Amino acid sequence: MAKLLPMEARTEADLPRGPGWQYEPKWDGFRCLAIRDGDKIGLLSRSGKTLARYFPDMVAALKALKPRRFILDGELAIPVGEILSFDALQLRLHPAASRVNKLAAETPSILIAFDLLQNARGLDLRDRPLNERRRQLEAFFDGLGETPALRLSPVSTSRAEAERWLKRAGGGALDGVVAKRADDPYRSGERAMVKVKSLRTADCVVGGFRYASNSRLVGSLLLGLFNDEGKLDHVGFTSGIPGDKREALTRKVEALKGGPGFTGDAPGGPSRWSTERSTQWEPLKLELVAEVQYDHASGERFRHGTRFLRWRPDKRPHDCTFEQLRQEVRPSRLFPTKKVRTRTRLPAL
Repeated sequence: MAKLLPMEARTEADLPRGPGWQYEPKWDGFRCLAIRDGDKIGLLSRSGKTLARYFPDMVAALKALKPRRFILDGELAIPVGEILSFDALQLRLHPAASRVNKLAAETPSILIAFDLLQNARGLDLRDRPLNERRRQLEAFFDGLGETPALRLSPVSTSRAEAERWLKRAGGGALDGVVAKRADDPYRSGERAMVKVKSLRTADCVVGGFRYASNSRLVGSLLLGLFNDEGKLDHVGFTSGIPGDKREALTRKVEALKGGPGFTGDAPGGPSRWSTERSTQWEPLKLELVAEVQYDHASGERFRHGTRFLRWRPDKRPHDCTFEQLRQEVRPSRLFPTKKVRTRTRLPAL
């Protein structure tokens, strides 16, 4: 089989409507093509790089399966407690094999499969329509028996159900919803799917700021939330500040310089991606509350930068707590370890 690249998705604001669409949860993990050819196991990332050395537990799980040939498309994830932990995934990307093996034993990974590109007989399915590949994927799982490391991703043709999934996205398991045409072949390397993420808002304390590079104007505001001990933890930043508002904002925050800033977890120090300049930040008196929009929170931090919406002078800083980010998402309820039948659907969250 020629070199494989995963079929990708383009971002849209809303879920598509009309007949012929299949909806699936977008899981919070590493996209992965799991390939078995006899005793050879491959785990390929979206970019085509191997993940096998970082997930020896998944290599062993795939090698233990009865089918000796297959190609699954899915998401590598690590359940920690009652969430799927993206931070635990990132910890696996470690140069020391001993460290990787220790983490694999402590927090085993799972593969959430949503497509089958080659079946156990070695038949290439990429030219077959998605609804046929899905039937073969379910038949593949029916033949596996009890396989805790492999899970079958739920699917629905109901847009209303997909909207319910979307409302629960962003809190530690679901990253959004993916829509696919049920009659489409597998378009390797193309953005042939649609992904939609749930955008949420949170009220955050501005615990500090950074100047823009080579400037005395604000480049980004550093955001915090109060933890259970009453200390302010750094949770992310917002930097989309219009140019015509930077001078006024700079005056606003410079008037609050000299405060305690983050009294819990503070912004990190230098890394291989940062410069000495980019790690410098100014602590502030804890008076400003900003409402920001975000798409995902992981490990009680915003995964990406946020969008500033408005100031909240009516909000007390100490009322800005982590309760805004914590949602109850239980992967153990989503994935029974026994065989997953054709009509399995995602339970209400």
